[in-house]
Formats: sequence, C-alpha cells, structure tokens
Amino acid sequence: MDIRHLRTFVTVVDSGGVARAAARLNMTQPTASRQIEVLEAEFGVLLFDRIGRRVQLTSEGEDLLLRGRRLLAEADSMAERARELTAGETGLLRIATTPQAIESVLVDFLPKYRRRHPGVEIHLGEEGGTRLSGRLERGEVHLTMMPAGDDRFHSRLLYPVYLLGVLPDTHRFNRRTVLDITELVDDPLLLLGRGFASPQWLNAVCQVAHIKPRVLLESASPQTLIALAGAGHGIAVIPSSVKVTGGKMRAVPLAYRRAPIGRWQVVAWDPRRFLAPYAQQFVEELVAHLRRDYSGHVHTRRAPRLPRPKQ
Repeated sequence: MDIRHLRTFVTVVDSGGVARAAARLNMTQPTASRQIEVLEAEFGVLLFDRIGRRVQLTSEGEDLLLRGRRLLAEADSMAERARELTAGETGLLRIATTPQAIESVLVDFLPKYRRRHPGVEIHLGEEGGTRLSGRLERGEVHLTMMPAGDDRFHSRLLYPVYLLGVLPDTHRFNRRTVLDITELVDDPLLLLGRGFASPQWLNAVCQVAHIKPRVLLESASPQTLIALAGAGHGIAVIPSSVKVTGGKMRAVPLAYRRAPIGRWQVVAWDPRRFLAPYAQQFVEELVAHLRRDYSGHVHTRRAPRLPRPKQ
C-alpha cells in the first residue's frame, strides 16, 4: 500500500470531494481519482459511493478511514522521529567502558550531557579493558572508551592513563615521585584481574626488563587492592583513572628507564557501522569536557609525559 494513496483517501473525506482534495494535495483531479481507484482495487472494496459529482463513504470506507487515520498519524510520527534523529536531538546511545572510566569521567560528565540533550537515552555497559574492542566489533555498543592502538576502529584521543603504584605513606618509597619497576622485585604486587588492560602493560614491560613480579593477588576491584596496600600487604598496581582516596596513601607513577608505563585512552567507534549524529555530538562534547575538567592527572603531574599516539 502506498502511503500517498492513503493520504489522498483521507483528504478526500476531510475536503468533502475529490476536486478539493486534489487542490489541497497539489495534484490534478484525475490523479487523485486514480489513486482512490488503485486503493479500492488493492483493498478489494469500494471506499466511496459516487452520486453524481458527489462522493459518499461506504460502510467499508468508514471502517477503513479510522484505521487509515491511525496509520497516517504513525507515519507522520515516524517522519518526525527521523528528522529528530538526523538533527541529533534524540536517540539511543550504547557505551561500554571500564568501571574506573565510569567513575572518573562519566559520573561527572553524564548529568551535564543529559541536561543539554534530554532526548538522548544513554545505556552504559561495564567491561574490562581487554574485552571492549570485541563488544564494539560485534556491534553490541556504539562507542567505547578504551586504550588507544586498535587500528580497526576510528577514535578521538581523550587522556593519558599511567600505571601507578599505590602504597602506604609509611613505605620506604613514600617520598618518590616516580618508581622504576625494577625496584619492585622484592615487593608483593596487587594487580587487577586478567580482563583489565593495565596488568598486560605491566607484564609486557617486565618481560622487556627480564624481571618476574611477585603477584600476591589479582582482583576485579581496584578499591580492594588499594585497601590491601593501605594495610601493608603489598603495592597495588592500578591505572591512574582509578580514584585513590585516603590521606595515608601515596600513588606513584611507574616507569622503566625513565619511560612512563601506560596508554592513551580514546573514545572509539566502528567505521563499518553508521554513527548517528547524536553519537558524533556525544564524542565532541566528551572530548571538550576532558580538555577542561579531567582530574585524573592529580598523581601524574611530575611523571614523564606519555607520548601522544598519531591519529
């Protein structure tokens, strides 16, 4: 069924005749008449009784008129929705990132974003850094905030993430501004689980340095590691995007031969899939927000700078 023919049918009824309907729809009267005939043939019923120059709804026409109005209302609503989507004013946006990125970035950013864009519905997904690219590739999410370096995706740089060693202020390294990983061979280490990216950064550097770290515990909770470090059970190795609270703790950037250990964080999307205008707008506003308000550098201000990747 052609929606234009249905609109002509409803307009004929509302206008009181084919000629008036044709004028309202900016078409000729024969064209309007043919559209009604096509619709009647498609439905297999007469919509109008022709009485001279007048047309009058049949009982079948009255029944189909009500349904036709509902269909036209739905079609108009869909067209309006499409215009809003194109304008970037409304839509559903699925984002996946790590728990620490949600805590350190999105908790502050999302309320401001939602006030500016109430028509965009945000669905968050929490995932370890090593699994984020898979969710993006499978199309489960529109955007991810993840470590840079995956050439399959397009991305924008957000902020550098450094590897930190968290220790109590009574530790022998408590006055250091940077710790070389070779100095940690005698300390038990508290690491995030294998689903997170930061332990992989540490393991890669340890292989280059030909050292084997003493891993006491792997946990999915950064705050658990920090609490254990505070109680003297070892040094917690976490990314700088994790908030370190408590006045008796120190967070010291880790390095190897004066080179910082870490990766830049990006917001990424799959170029094979359509990225809606409101998603593009989200990316731009997130980048601008982090240029102004990112607080994750508090423990890394005196660390060697992490080189910016080329994009």
